[in-house]
Amino acid sequence: QVQLVESGGGLVQPGGSLRLSCAASGSIFSINNMAWYRQAPGKQRELAAHINRDGGTNYADSVKGRFTISRDNAKATVYLQMNSLKPEDTGVYYCNVDGQFYSGGYYKSFGSWGQGTQVTVSS
Repeated sequence: QVQLVESGGGLVQPGGSLRLSCAASGSIFSINNMAWYRQAPGKQRELAAHINRDGGTNYADSVKGRFTISRDNAKATVYLQMNSLKPEDTGVYYCNVDGQFYSGGYYKSFGSWGQGTQVTVSS
């Protein structure tokens, strides 16, 4: 199977920056889509940013111009650079990765979630 480990969350003042990382490990053959979702208290999980295998990106309107998603295929890692943070960016951030892994002589599809990392924007 494929495991995802996130890091980089924390407490930051409004206007500050954070960089999240999510590293995938396991018998990975290929990675297609990588994305960051977020869930604010009392709200549904929503897509914040997405990057495909060709490097194409898309963002939620609420984060455009402030967040940048990137990936390092050699490290099987996706990043989220968050600038000009606002209190409404507070929530748990989850990475999501899909692709193929090798198991028992076969290539199988996977879709995995990270454990979540807390981001709190407050003065």
